[in-house]
Formats: sequence, C-alpha cells, structure tokens
Amino acid sequence: MTTTARRRGRLLAPAAAAALALGATTAAAASSAVPSASAATSASAASAHDHQAAKNPKAMLDAWLRLWNGDYTQAPRIISPDFTVHAAMLDGGDGSAIRGADGLVAWIAQTRAAFPDLRFTPQLDSLVSGHHASLRWTATGTYTGGFPGAKAEPGTTITFTGTDTLRMENGKFAEYWLNSDTFQLLTQLQVL
Repeated sequence: MTTTARRRGRLLAPAAAAALALGATTAAAASSAVPSASAATSASAASAHDHQAAKNPKAMLDAWLRLWNGDYTQAPRIISPDFTVHAAMLDGGDGSAIRGADGLVAWIAQTRAAFPDLRFTPQLDSLVSGHHASLRWTATGTYTGGFPGAKAEPGTTITFTGTDTLRMENGKFAEYWLNSDTFQLLTQLQVL
C-alpha cells in the first residue's frame, strides 16, 4: 500500500460534527494546506451576531453547523485555542492531535474533500445542560471518488447520522465528542 493510499485510507471515520473523521496525524499535518481559521476571521469577527453567539449556546450550535457546512469563518469565534477532539479514528487514533480552530478547520476541509457538497442538518432540537451541548444531525452529500476500497460510483449520494457533544468554556467550544454511523457510510460507499 502506498503512502498516498494510506493517507486516503484515514479519510473515513465520520466526524461533526460532524462527518468523516480523518486520521489525527493527517488532519494535523494538513492544516497548512487548507484555509486557516485565523485568516478567515476578518469577514465576521466584529459582527453583532458573533457577540451574541459567544453568550448563547444555541447560537453557538448554529455557528457549529455552519462551520461543518463549509463556513470556516465561524471557527475563530466559537472554537477555543485549547479545543480537543475525542473520536475513534480508523487509523486507531483518538482525535487528540486535532487541536484548536486551525486543526478543526483542517479536519473539516479534509472531510469535505471527498464530499464537497456535504450538508449537515439537525435531526432534533439541540440539548444544552450547564457547560455541555449535544446535537443530533444528518449529513448528506455526493461522493466524488477517490476513497480507497470504495466501489460506489462518483456521484453516489450518501447519508449518515451522528451526534456531537461539546463542552463550552468562556463562550467557546473547548472539547468535542463525536459519535457517528461509520457503518452506514461505509455501506453506502460499498467498502463493506
């Protein structure tokens, strides 16, 4: 197996939020190849909506969904510099190498590379209790090809579900636990 094939093989543990989770080392290394979250701040850093989101967990969760739907400008205002991920990666990692807004943006960008039109929508109303929030979502997108072992044709529509649990601290998300239906996704990609 080539190094490129191994890297692509790490593409599949759904994340976010989210969606497909990448191997933690791949996501951390790729952060220089995707838009930096800090570079994306200029467009929205001063808006009144940003201020509201930092004080309102439901608004933060709305921004979280927009982030996973490709609006990387959301990351700097809702993601703590100490942000950590807890997710089972296909390469055996635990997601701990994905750190801060830039690491998360890199992970999301890598996820969206295989499914550029990936769209996350809430299935249920979010739950907020103290410093924790939980969001059940459905992700739908079009497979563009290139996933190792996938027999699905490019253009295949995929749908899978998951639940994000986030810990809030000082008006930002500081910790993220992901539970997504990888089996459902792998079946649709005809990997299994």
